[in-house]
Amino acid sequence: MIRQDGYEFSFLPSACESCGGACCIGESGYIWISRPEIEAVAEYLQMPVEEFAQNYLIRAKNRYSLREVKVEGMGYACIFFDTQKRLCSIYNVRPKQCRTFPFWEQFKNDTKELTQECPGVVVDEKD
Repeated sequence: MIRQDGYEFSFLPSACESCGGACCIGESGYIWISRPEIEAVAEYLQMPVEEFAQNYLIRAKNRYSLREVKVEGMGYACIFFDTQKRLCSIYNVRPKQCRTFPFWEQFKNDTKELTQECPGVVVDEKD
């Protein structure tokens, strides 16, 4: 069980195996990725950074985001989410945004949406 100061919940990583990637599929949004992360993913995929950027990134709000793909009946998914295996295909080098889920600022005091999406979230008992 993982805990982080300031959050009213814990996270059970083993739940990821049964969830099917709910955090990677849904409404369209941004999957922010930094320059060092871009370089790491490009190296992992054994391709030049320029080719990686051209094929897998969009520029939004003066930053870079991984592209998304439309998934029939499910919304959108990260381009690196394998919809057949229901796993991240770049898991070992995934961006910080993905590595830090579910400990995002937006969920600090509002766990309602989070608990509906993620079976690994265990909300603390209130006294």
